[in-house]
Amino acid sequence: MSIYKNFINTDRNCRRKFLINMGWKGFLGFSKFRRRARKGLPFPAFQFISVTNDCNLRCQGCWVTVAGKPDYMPLEKINTVIEDGKRHGSYFTGILGGEPLMHPDLMEIFSKHQDCYFQLFTNGTMLTRSVASELRKNGNVTPLISFEGDELVADIRRGGNNIYNRTIEAIRTAVSEKLITGVAVSVCKSNIEMALSDEFVNKLHDLGVLYLWYYIYRPSGSKPNYELALDTDEILRLRNFLVEGRTRFPMVLIDSYWSASGEPFCPAADGLSHHINAAGYIEPCPVLQIAVDRVKSGDMKSPYDGSEFLRDFREQIHLKTKGCVLMEDPAWVKAFSEKHHALNTSNRPEYLDALERAPLLPSHGSIPAIPERNFIYRFAKRTAFFGMGAYG
Repeated sequence: MSIYKNFINTDRNCRRKFLINMGWKGFLGFSKFRRRARKGLPFPAFQFISVTNDCNLRCQGCWVTVAGKPDYMPLEKINTVIEDGKRHGSYFTGILGGEPLMHPDLMEIFSKHQDCYFQLFTNGTMLTRSVASELRKNGNVTPLISFEGDELVADIRRGGNNIYNRTIEAIRTAVSEKLITGVAVSVCKSNIEMALSDEFVNKLHDLGVLYLWYYIYRPSGSKPNYELALDTDEILRLRNFLVEGRTRFPMVLIDSYWSASGEPFCPAADGLSHHINAAGYIEPCPVLQIAVDRVKSGDMKSPYDGSEFLRDFREQIHLKTKGCVLMEDPAWVKAFSEKHHALNTSNRPEYLDALERAPLLPSHGSIPAIPERNFIYRFAKRTAFFGMGAYG
């Protein structure tokens, strides 16, 4: 079966919303972002919202920490963020957690903003038939289901039971409801053999998955598990797999790390995307949990306007690295936070001090540039930010 056949097998309304809200509006929105960027205006191309920090799993290296009662972003504040995006021509929003399906108003968000497109980052354990049916009814959501390992590794990586089979079931449920379904894998030492295998990609394709999004494992949270981080040779292996795989696999392979020419970049440093945590604080990205600015419910003034913190972050990262500063120089994050008197938004009092002691690790900026070989991917990466970049 080809990509085309898997796409045609999805729901007609889902295809229409994807092509219009994500495709056409996404292209126009990115064009507006480029014009803003040339004028030095700060609003990102798209936004990522963690609607809650609550979760039913405890994954290795996850940045989410709950201190006391979990945060659930109020519906009014979520609507403020989305409406602000629309005013700037941004109709795409990534919905993260924790586990976002734990938010009681999630379906109302999708229903209210039918002119937008949403990517739902989920561990899949709560993606039931009724949930998938609601997503199909709305038509403007693509579930991105995390897949972290085989039967043995998945339970260890995710801190749960029978996770592999529950993930497979979530994929089958989403596909059977004819949703545009994606799978994400955070590539680390314990799952790299699975992730970079023909068997894995072909299995997902045969299940009806349309796109596969590869991340690089970024150690964070209270248990960062640094030993799982990839070394330089493994990152190079991942890059080669993506470039070669895009010439032969019948599935869209996504990364948010390298340009068409193979040069590394950081989406947050380019101002393409930032992360709004469940308490409403605007962080550079999910794993950099420091903030100065905060979303206010009903406030029509964009929280990005006049943010010296975010502006300086973008400028300093461009001077420092094209890779990931959290991995290459974690102590810098603490120094930058202190410079701006930024708030520690991690719910971990020891967060900044721990960064000072963290090991230096290679990132996607640590390997030679390997240009894309597939002309479709070259075109996509040159005309729009291909990969959407929540964790870039």
